[in-house]
Amino acid sequence: MKVQQIKQAVRLGGLEDWGTAGLPGTQPARVSGRQVVIPGSEPVDTGVFECSPGTYRRSVKQAEVMHFIAGAGTFTPDGEDTIHFESGDTLFFEANTEGLWQVAQTMRKVYVIF
Repeated sequence: MKVQQIKQAVRLGGLEDWGTAGLPGTQPARVSGRQVVIPGSEPVDTGVFECSPGTYRRSVKQAEVMHFIAGAGTFTPDGEDTIHFESGDTLFFEANTEGLWQVAQTMRKVYVIF
């Protein structure tokens, strides 16, 4: 099939448990998701990601596009101003962008990592 569809990704159930993320002295955030493999583009990581409230550092070294379909919080890139996000927002990350996530409401996003 040339086109894959996730109907109503905001309500998608059956996400895989991807563990926790957090900083020492903070409540760890629960992380889950579902990867979508695009045949012929296997090196591109894409899918749905969900994270409960918490604080953690971004560790993805590649460029990434993400569109938030639920939740709210902030991301503060190292040495830059804080970005507030909420459902309906889209962020574009350059490769090697590091910083601090602070998830206030359970966040769900559709992502593509290049």
